[in-house]
Amino acid sequence: MAVKRYKKEDIVTYCLGATVSMEYLNIRPEVVSQVYLHSAFYESETKEKILKICKERHIPCDVNDKVFQILSQKENCFVIAMIRKYNSELDREASHVVLVNPGNSGNAGTIIRSAAGFGVTNIAIIRPGVDFFDPKVIRASMGALSRVKFKYYDSWEDYEKTDGAGNRHFYPFMLDGSTLLHETKIEKPFSLIMGNEATGLPASFAKVGCPVRIEHTKNIDSLNLPIATSIGLYEATKGDFGE
Repeated sequence: MAVKRYKKEDIVTYCLGATVSMEYLNIRPEVVSQVYLHSAFYESETKEKILKICKERHIPCDVNDKVFQILSQKENCFVIAMIRKYNSELDREASHVVLVNPGNSGNAGTIIRSAAGFGVTNIAIIRPGVDFFDPKVIRASMGALSRVKFKYYDSWEDYEKTDGAGNRHFYPFMLDGSTLLHETKIEKPFSLIMGNEATGLPASFAKVGCPVRIEHTKNIDSLNLPIATSIGLYEATKGDFGE
């Protein structure tokens, strides 16, 4: 397959960088169709691991500097993995992060990484929303996209009636949320519902589940989306981690 700059309608995407590529090689090797190495990627333990996995999994691995000129302008990118796009279904019994109209690739990647880190590995995206297969998202997640399940829904109601149905507890994060997060007992399975970076959640979410807010000083108007989501994830899962 010819290498070209990523487009949303493509059937493949790319992991840019050794760390990101290694995540997919270790976690989802079955979707890695090709690995490219830069000629300046000198012998190292990481390179040996990549070559070993590719050999064991029969994944083509070639030195091709031209690919890097097409896909990455970063001087410190020496490994690129071509990934076949795949579908995933959310676990209806598990807790979810719900992103309503997320618009920024970097923010989405950071949220994915935080969600994976706190063990909430099911993410619902309400359209319109950023493309999780965009290489910018994958890179911002440091490859953690390989560790989560994600699915798109045409509307909140679409999610609520399908994978969000059942004995589930909804927690919309809103600036005028009636309950302080640190005073709220997060019941499982939960759905932490986060709005768009610029507009937040629509007012209608004030009637969904238990709206919460994160208290902070008047020195700022609000927290950015990845930080707010990470704080919510910590509060919701802090009882899961032993001392």
